[in-house]
Formats: sequence, C-alpha cells, structure tokens
Amino acid sequence: MNDYWRLARTPRYSLLFALPLLVLYETLAFALDHDAIAGLRNGADVLLKSVFVWAGGRRGLLLFGALLLGAGFVLVWRHWKKSRGALRPRIFLGMLGESAGWALVFGTTTGVLTGLLLRGLHLLALGGTAGIGVGSRLMISLGAGIYEELLFRVILVSALALLARGVFRLSPLGSGVFATLLGALIFSAFHYVGPYGDQLELGSFVFRAIAGVLFSALYLTRGFGIVAWTHALYDVFLTLAGR
Repeated sequence: MNDYWRLARTPRYSLLFALPLLVLYETLAFALDHDAIAGLRNGADVLLKSVFVWAGGRRGLLLFGALLLGAGFVLVWRHWKKSRGALRPRIFLGMLGESAGWALVFGTTTGVLTGLLLRGLHLLALGGTAGIGVGSRLMISLGAGIYEELLFRVILVSALALLARGVFRLSPLGSGVFATLLGALIFSAFHYVGPYGDQLELGSFVFRAIAGVLFSALYLTRGFGIVAWTHALYDVFLTLAGR
C-alpha cells in the first residue's frame, strides 16, 4: 500500500494513466465534429492550441501534439530508467478508483462549502453547455481533465508560484497559497468566457473557485494523472446529474 501512494505520483504512472483520457477525449471530439480546428472543443484545449493553429494551421496542431506527447515521453522514460521496474496494473486500477472517489468527494465538498459561504446550497448548473447534446457535453468534460489541469494547474499555478517567489519574495508556503488562490479565481472566471461560457452568477463562481482550490491541492499531493481523471469524472458526474 505504501508503494501505491508513492508510485501513483511518479511520472511513469501519472502520465501513462492520463494518456487514455487524452486519447478518449481527442477521439470523441473528432468523431462528433470531424474537424480538429473548427469543431466543438473544451475551452482550455482551444486556448492552448490557438497559437499553434494561428502559426501553422493543421501543421501547428501536429506540432502541438508532438510537443505534448514528446515531453510526456521524456518524463516517463527518465523515470523508467531510474526505477528499472515493471509496471504494475494494480497501481492503475487503484488510481482509477481513487480518482472516482475524489470526484464524488469533491462534488459534495464544493456544494457544502459553497452553501456555508453563501448561506444556502448552490449546485453548479452547466448552463453554458445546455444547448448541446449529451455526447458533446461528456466530451467537453473529458477534455477538462486533460487540458484544464494542464493549463490551470501545471502551467498557471506553477507560473504564479514562481512569480510570487521571484517578484514578491514570498516563502515556498506563501507562494503556494498565493498561486493556489489566485489560480482558482482565474480558473473559475475562465468558465464564463466564450460562446459556450456560463452566465456569471455568484453561486457558480464560488463553486468553481472552491473546486479550483481542491484540484490544486490534489495536483500537489497526488500528481497530474489522478487530478486529471478526478476532474474529468467530476465533470462527467455533474453532466449526468444535470440531464
């Protein structure tokens, strides 16, 4: 059991665990729209790829994919060389169960904390995607796990922590708190931007900000793979509950 908590955070298990989620999202997105550029996509996916699309169109998308998979391969290979051990399928099964558990816990916790802050239980309504089919909403939910965690946790929170340490001279703990809280507010605000963005309401904004804090904490303690699947399953549960 001790090996599980340690190994699940390593790049070898974490990134390989996230890979099927990426493949499932991209496959479903293409199957629904048959267009890798103009089709309906998760907003974070569009934002991350926009510079590459602007610079090179479909070739830019290929470059983005090569960079994403190449960086992941390098991280996995470096850890694999150090560990020199075979993969354990039970670790992946444990990670899937853990992610599903966290998704259920987070769904309840965010609702309760939002209710305590706003004196009434405010459940998140996926208003921005209400006009599209369930399949498309599930696809967007899966994309949230990969691309929103990549954008808002791996890139944004890490950049904000570096900013806090380098510019504001905060301690490691202070920079972590600063990055987590500011990152959660930006993460929440992101959901109200664009044609499929929700209508801005205090309840849903607070709900998402709390979720952003929880996802950041999970990313720091359990790694990218588990937080990616937790976020994806969390959004899937909310989508199915809102049908």
